[in-house]
Amino acid sequence: MFHASDRVLVAIMNNRRDFEIARDEGWYRIPREYAPPSTTEAAALAFYFTKAFGEEEKWSIRWYAPVRGHELVRRRDLFPDEPDHPRADSIYYKIQLGPLIQLEFPIHSLRWRRITFIETTWDRFAAAEEINDLYISGADGLFVTLKEEGFWPEREFPVREGGVEYVVDMAIPCRQGLVTIAIGERSAPYAALRDPDVEEVRREVKRLGGPVCPDAGARLRAR
Repeated sequence: MFHASDRVLVAIMNNRRDFEIARDEGWYRIPREYAPPSTTEAAALAFYFTKAFGEEEKWSIRWYAPVRGHELVRRRDLFPDEPDHPRADSIYYKIQLGPLIQLEFPIHSLRWRRITFIETTWDRFAAAEEINDLYISGADGLFVTLKEEGFWPEREFPVREGGVEYVVDMAIPCRQGLVTIAIGERSAPYAALRDPDVEEVRREVKRLGGPVCPDAGARLRAR
């Protein structure tokens, strides 16, 4: 159905009504002002479930659907029974979907984290074991190495320092702090490791007491 390079957009699904709309009516909405670049290019749309879906399903991707098309509409056109909604006149992409397809193996997030959209490709989506496998960046090689060493890094991870929020290429939660990694010219906290090699990361992780392995790790390794 899909080619390796086809775009896949992962979007947040934070309530059951929107999931039922996607499943039963075949569409999903994305506010135009927050829509990522691949919104109009995606061949498939996948859904990241929040805690609204309960302990068993939260923080995971379990369903996706082929994208059949898109159009720009106002919210009042999507929900004519809510004409007084504060965003009634806001513009949304209405993503038209084919039938929802359930993944044989859910793609879990190892830890709780904020996720709005992830832009990826079909080959990564089809092979992913956990959320971090989906991201595409110049940190790919280092990420694979650190994951193989049992550090379980988080990618595209938000951190705050001095009242400023950054998104670093990778972060490794440790017993005594957080190792943050930035690649290239990306803005990052002062203490972030900049373009490190593996040995630099090992030393910093050790200095901070070693990595904190996520609970989901054992389940993923046994898969």
